[in-house]
Amino acid sequence: MIILYLGLLACGVGLFVLSYVAPFRVAALLRQRYPQHWHVITDAAGGRLSGFRTWASMQQVLRSPALPALGDVAINRWRAIWRYSQWLGWACWLGALAMRLWLH
Repeated sequence: MIILYLGLLACGVGLFVLSYVAPFRVAALLRQRYPQHWHVITDAAGGRLSGFRTWASMQQVLRSPALPALGDVAINRWRAIWRYSQWLGWACWLGALAMRLWLH
């Protein structure tokens, strides 16, 4: 049981890290493949983006219907990772918490 508990915690951490990394990966793909779209994002943010501003801007971009309209498989994959890894991370952590409460 301890292996399952630790596995759920580790999976939760890994999934949360993925949800944090995904916006940066999508930003890098947009810069490489669609510089005209990336230019619109940087102009809306007031010029050069810092790390936090990139992350915050990409949160809104990832929620918009514009990314799937590009039809880029890699960007759509990272968008799906961003979208579902947060939920799965919470599910893992809540599962570990439930194990701790009911099996302790």
